[in-house]
Amino acid sequence: MQETIDLIAHRELRNLRRFTRETGQPTKLAELDLEPIINVQSIELDEEHVTIKYNTKTERRYNANEITHKEWVYKYNDDPEFVEALKRVIDLSRKHQYDLPENVACPPGCAECCSGYEPFVSRADVQRIADHLGMTYDDVMSEYVVKRESADGYNVGWLRKVDEKGELSEDTTHKCVFLMGPKSGRYYCGIYSARPSDCGAFTPIGCEDVDWKLPRHGTYKAGKPFEPKRKGPLKTGRRTGAAKNGRRPK
Repeated sequence: MQETIDLIAHRELRNLRRFTRETGQPTKLAELDLEPIINVQSIELDEEHVTIKYNTKTERRYNANEITHKEWVYKYNDDPEFVEALKRVIDLSRKHQYDLPENVACPPGCAECCSGYEPFVSRADVQRIADHLGMTYDDVMSEYVVKRESADGYNVGWLRKVDEKGELSEDTTHKCVFLMGPKSGRYYCGIYSARPSDCGAFTPIGCEDVDWKLPRHGTYKAGKPFEPKRKGPLKTGRRTGAAKNGRRPK
C-alpha cells in the first residue's frame, strides 16, 4: 500500500532525529525534499555515483521558458544491493550490444528523404554539381538552388524541388529536382556521384521516413543520369515548410 506524504514525513522525521542523535549533526525536516521520483528523464552512472534527473517542470512565459528539474545523487558503490542491480543492467547491455536496428540500410529505391527534405548545399557542393552537369556555378545557383546563405557563410542555400508535372517548385513536400525514377522502389539520384555533402552524410539508422512497404532484398540498375533541360533561371512556386537540423522537414 502506497504511503501518504504525511506518513512519509513522519517516517523521515524519525530518521532525521535518529541521525542527529547518532552523529550530533542538527537536521530539519524542512530541508528534506519529500517529493517522490515520479517522472524520470535520465539516469547517469559513473564509477561511484548514480544521478537520476526527474520531475522536470516547465513554466512558460511570453518570451522565455523556465525549466527546472530535480536530481538525486547516490554513491552506490558502497551499497551491495545497488551494485548487484547495476551489474544486471551491465550484463543485459552486453547481451544486447550487437542487436542491430531495422534501418541498417535503405530499402532500394525508397528515397523518402528526397521527397520530404531539402539538403543544404555549400559553395563546394554547387561547384561539384556544376562540374558534373557541365554548367557554370551561377547557372546551377539560379536553376537548382534556393538561395539563403548561412550565418557562417558555409551554406549558400538548399536544392529545389519539382512538382508532379516536373516544374521547379519550392514546396518541401515535392521531390528533389535531381531525383529520378517513376515511383517509390524505383527512385534513384540523378547526380549521385556529385550529390551534396548533406545527402552523402545522411544515414538510414533512426530514419523515420522509410517506406516500409518496400522489400529489403534485391537491387536494380539505375537509369540514365540527370540532364539539364533548360538554360537560365526559371520561375518557381512559393516555398513552404521550415528548416530543422540542417535538413528541411515535411
